Amino acid sequence: MVVIILEKVSPALRGELTRWLIEPHPGVFVGHVSGMVRDRLWEKCCERLHGGGVVQLWSTNNEQRFAMRSAGDTKREVVNFDGLSLIRRPLNEGSATLKK
Repeated sequence: MVVIILEKVSPALRGELTRWLIEPHPGVFVGHVSGMVRDRLWEKCCERLHGGGVVQLWSTNNEQRFAMRSAGDTKREVVNFDGLSLIRRPLNEGSATLKK
């Protein structure tokens, strides 16, 4: 299974992904494709971001049973922590104060 999440990209890129995947929610694409098609879709998304962002998740044989990667300007960042993929959200300025 493959999930691709697009943020702030052109409608043309979203339309192109609907040839391979379904779009159950705006900007979220889901489907089952081969590893080669998954990688080619990733390349296409990265080439055509133009200031937007993309996150891709897919099923694989690891501890979490999935892997993920991101590119461009996304609201979240994929971080590797001791072999686990985690999501880091940036703090909004003024929303939290670091105490020493």
